[in-house]
Amino acid sequence: MRKALVLPAACLISANAYFLIANSPKDRSEADSKRPTHETVLALLSANESVIPPAPDAHPVSTVYNREAVVPPQCYTRTEGYFNPCYVCHQNEIPGRENSMNDQDLQVEYSFSDLGTHNHWKNLFEDRSERVGQISDSEILEYVNQENYSELSNRLEVAEFNGWIPDLENLHLAREAFDSQGFAKDGSHWVAFNYKPVPSTFWPTNGSTDDVMIRLPKAFREDESGSYSRDIYMANLSILEAKIKGQDQIRTLPIDEKTVGIDLDQDGQLGVAKYISKTDNYVGAASGEFIETHLYPKGTEFLHTIRYLGFGSDGHVEPSRRIKEVRYMKKWQEYSKQNYHRRYDLEGFEKEAGNLPGYKNLGQWGFDNGNGWSVQGFIEDKHGRLRANTFEENFFCMGCHNTIGSTIDKTFAFARKLDGPQGWSYIDLHGMPDAPNVGESQGEILTYLERVGGGSEFRNNEEMEQRWFKEDGTVDHEKVAAAEDVYELIAPSKERALVLNKAYKAIVEDQDFIYGRDATVQPPANVYSEIDNLRTPTLPEDRVFEWDIRLDWSQLEESGTRIADSQ
Repeated sequence: MRKALVLPAACLISANAYFLIANSPKDRSEADSKRPTHETVLALLSANESVIPPAPDAHPVSTVYNREAVVPPQCYTRTEGYFNPCYVCHQNEIPGRENSMNDQDLQVEYSFSDLGTHNHWKNLFEDRSERVGQISDSEILEYVNQENYSELSNRLEVAEFNGWIPDLENLHLAREAFDSQGFAKDGSHWVAFNYKPVPSTFWPTNGSTDDVMIRLPKAFREDESGSYSRDIYMANLSILEAKIKGQDQIRTLPIDEKTVGIDLDQDGQLGVAKYISKTDNYVGAASGEFIETHLYPKGTEFLHTIRYLGFGSDGHVEPSRRIKEVRYMKKWQEYSKQNYHRRYDLEGFEKEAGNLPGYKNLGQWGFDNGNGWSVQGFIEDKHGRLRANTFEENFFCMGCHNTIGSTIDKTFAFARKLDGPQGWSYIDLHGMPDAPNVGESQGEILTYLERVGGGSEFRNNEEMEQRWFKEDGTVDHEKVAAAEDVYELIAPSKERALVLNKAYKAIVEDQDFIYGRDATVQPPANVYSEIDNLRTPTLPEDRVFEWDIRLDWSQLEESGTRIADSQ
């Protein structure tokens, strides 16, 4: 796995008020003084009831258990010279993108640092069968149906938390917090969008549901006089969608061109636009803002929640009221693509030099990923109440939001949004077709099952194998193609959902997220505990695949009508 840009020690990771002094050295017991610092952190978390986690009287870096936490558990999967889940993350530069990570070689070879050759994600190797068996179905259902979000903002304010404080009311209500077009009902200007989950960690069948919201800066929501305009906001959101996806035009929710003052669809008159052909600049007060393909404007925010597997009145799996994690990103600085390319070059140099990854600590704002974004999060404490992430828990997020080649401006979901008006609503997998990735003709999920040889990176999802694979281990193409929608393909049975919820709750009770967050019951067989960069079996060239994170919805117009009808 490629390493992150290493910053000078003076600005690398500074101690600050986020990590409160829990006890002074003279107050520590002899046992505590001999205990590894990260274990002291875990002990403090187990006793903690504060929304801001305590920490030892030590520099944050010295509290880290895994300095290679940017390498996720999935990177230790046994490929056995054939099975390839690696292609979803590791890709070479696509012309025009800012992302020039060029890490497709990591599909072919293991390239760990000396520290990274040891799999630190030891929660993968824990057998939770007995603990899961001790939790009844009624108990776990009651737990996931209890909301833990609405109190978070007030608790943070009382604790004088100085990072971002969640400001979207009733988010625990999921779809009910938004109108039919995805706009938050509370007037916070967060907008939910409907997207296809990234394979396969974010498939519900592997343990979690999620949702993503976007918010553009004030200027993108107002006219030139400073008055809010939903038409202007919708136009700018759609223009941004076109730029991120690299499209010259985009379908949109109906927009009053007279309000915007621009002939968006280029039909020669100011009417109601249902598509936008003029995407060379933003509109309204943001008309002079910098615009470029595959880049978000400065000030863009993303809000992402990870949830348990809840159940609707119809018995279908849906996002739970209880939230596992609240994740937040903000783009504070914009750079040219040339600047981004240089930053990736520097990161490559650091990797070759053998330096471990490091990022600038922003305290309660989380981390600066080195490419303009801050990343911070909140996670459940042992009682299920949301609290701020610890230093290492935030550090974990850096791997996906900086050091892989497949993302667009360090993000995943927005590029995977259903094109146009059908995608402006809260996430809903019902009616969503298995669209292929750009440049491919076969459905993305079908393709993933073929390339990976299972329904998860670890090939440990027996239910997916029973549903979509033949007895000889090959994918049942006809059965997959006959599936009604994405929901049918990747939603678990109620029995499996309950077990996965119980497995994750055990991790919450232990508060040892630094050892892994995957909701496994028994240790996956297809995971290495140690890697030998030279001897561990790798993939041959014919099992290396190019992949575009974007989806080609244009090939599915008939299915797209079905989506519109289902909403």
